[in-house]
Amino acid sequence: MMTSMALDSREFTPATLLRNPHLMTMIPSYWPRRALLAGVPTESRLFTTDPQTQLLGFCHWQPDRTACQTLILVHGLEGCSESHYMQGIAMKAYRAGMNVIRLNQRTCGGTEQLTPTLYNSGLSQDYRTVVHELARGDGLDRIWLIGYSMGGNLVLKAAGEIGSSEAALAGAIVVCPNIDPTQCAKALEEPRNWLYHYHFLTKLKARMRRKAALFPGRWNLTGLDRIRMISEFDDRYTAPDGGYASGADYYDRAGARHVLEKIAVPTIIITSQDDPFIPYSMFSLAAIHQNPHIRLAASRYGGHCGFLQQYRQDEDRFWVENRIIESIQISGEGDVQLPHQMRQLDIMKDG
Repeated sequence: MMTSMALDSREFTPATLLRNPHLMTMIPSYWPRRALLAGVPTESRLFTTDPQTQLLGFCHWQPDRTACQTLILVHGLEGCSESHYMQGIAMKAYRAGMNVIRLNQRTCGGTEQLTPTLYNSGLSQDYRTVVHELARGDGLDRIWLIGYSMGGNLVLKAAGEIGSSEAALAGAIVVCPNIDPTQCAKALEEPRNWLYHYHFLTKLKARMRRKAALFPGRWNLTGLDRIRMISEFDDRYTAPDGGYASGADYYDRAGARHVLEKIAVPTIIITSQDDPFIPYSMFSLAAIHQNPHIRLAASRYGGHCGFLQQYRQDEDRFWVENRIIESIQISGEGDVQLPHQMRQLDIMKDG
């Protein structure tokens, strides 16, 4: 059974009026954050992950990149390198003396032309390839994978598949990862989550039309407008495009839950118990609680990747971004652990 450690005054405290999980999920995206990366040097780079596929990343290099820790940021469903949390973490990490790469998943961020495929929750080989290239080609030896939501699942899946075979991978930190897509899709399709479901499905349909225009004859769009469920969309388009037998097969096989026990690098999973469509019960897996490399932090509030905190004089409102940077700074001092503000949220291991 999951048991929370004692709380203290440094715990995540939700901003006033944001204990409602839906408000906490939506408001951070609209919170004013102007010119986050103003003055930060940026270099675009294409990473070839398959013979016909490239991922576009925006790199923020320190003057001596090989002397620094490096963060690879992976966004969530229908996000991109420009998502507010991607820019927020990048700004804070760069100011803390780290290299940062804001990576677009396949077809995202206006990159539909860079691959004939769609993106999906199982394409962890893309991120293994990027880590390998940075380690072998750039000589980077302290690389962190950071992922939100769907990106969190991809990061955990990649870390589990890598195991201990890549010395350059220093660790992974994920926020509200959908480690069991079957459960998450079911939750997303519940009536109470209609707004998120409508948002994702509408954007996926629009992307499907753009892809079909770029690659004529590859997909049959007949009936696309009549699709009313994201599971139906995945069954018809995402699954066959990714080589899965069906939507159900895709949801089952793409989940990082299958490889969590193989993770061999320091890993922090941050989630909230009130996430509208990432069921908290998923994180009771023995593969999480019995793996000494994984730490699980679960706050009572936070919504889906929200974590907008009460006003504090010493940092901005984006609590989880600050804890990610702090965790990596602590690791640089030779002791990989949860920072003080997250220890009270640590979920104790079973047995």
